[in-house]
Amino acid sequence: MVVSSSSGSDDSNSINSNNNNNSNNGWSVAQGLVVKTLVLIGGALLVKKFTKSKTRWDHAHFVSNSLTGEKFTKEQASRDPDNYFNIRMLTCPAAEMVDGSKVLYFEQAFWRTPHRPFRQRFYMVKPCPKELKCDVEVSSYAIRDPEEYKNFCDRPKNQRPQTEEVISDIAEHLTTIHVKRCERGKRCLYEGSTPEGGFPNSWNGATYCTSELSILKNNEVHLWDRGYNDEGNQVWGVKEGPYEFKPAVNSSYDELVSPLTFPLQSMEKRIEGSFVLEE
Repeated sequence: MVVSSSSGSDDSNSINSNNNNNSNNGWSVAQGLVVKTLVLIGGALLVKKFTKSKTRWDHAHFVSNSLTGEKFTKEQASRDPDNYFNIRMLTCPAAEMVDGSKVLYFEQAFWRTPHRPFRQRFYMVKPCPKELKCDVEVSSYAIRDPEEYKNFCDRPKNQRPQTEEVISDIAEHLTTIHVKRCERGKRCLYEGSTPEGGFPNSWNGATYCTSELSILKNNEVHLWDRGYNDEGNQVWGVKEGPYEFKPAVNSSYDELVSPLTFPLQSMEKRIEGSFVLEE
């Protein structure tokens, strides 16, 4: 009796086929696991990159850069000409201290007379001391010879006082604002104020002054300075809210809508209730 070998051959082929399928399936699974692992690792690295916590100096540099530039209160003055003027604020780097602190020159003037600033300061921007619950410290200082620094930012760099002279011209400390990142959901990016009790100030019957600072998107800056007497009554500074400084736009001065159409002498009288012209 002859036994056919076809059945054994089929069984063998079937077994080999199954083994190949299992091998292919196993390789596919392995490939899938490798790809998933790589995706997870890549994603984790990407998340780590974008969620890496900023250093104290990162915060200081951000605030310093946000304060820098030419900004106006044109929009606010157009909305509420009875309480706000169109003020030009101009700030630029002036020096860097040995510890890395940035020294900025700051001036404010009526937009029609930018060459005649009524307020001049040095700002020193650096990280907050570790023991304080804030990110950035913004201190303002008087300038030893303000006349020498008028329109500092508008001049070519070789016609400005240089680093050594700037540092030697940092005079009386005026205020310090402790700034921290804004909570999620708020309009601002950073905000802060002077400590409780403010800082000594004697202008227009004041005994102390307070300052508030907010940094918003697109380098918008809100500033609110006020002076108070011993009884706690406000004796200078705008009462309705902070001045809202927005970066300059490319438009002609003649096109700006501004409440500053009064004679200059009249403007200077009105400004006394909102700003400290001389301290």
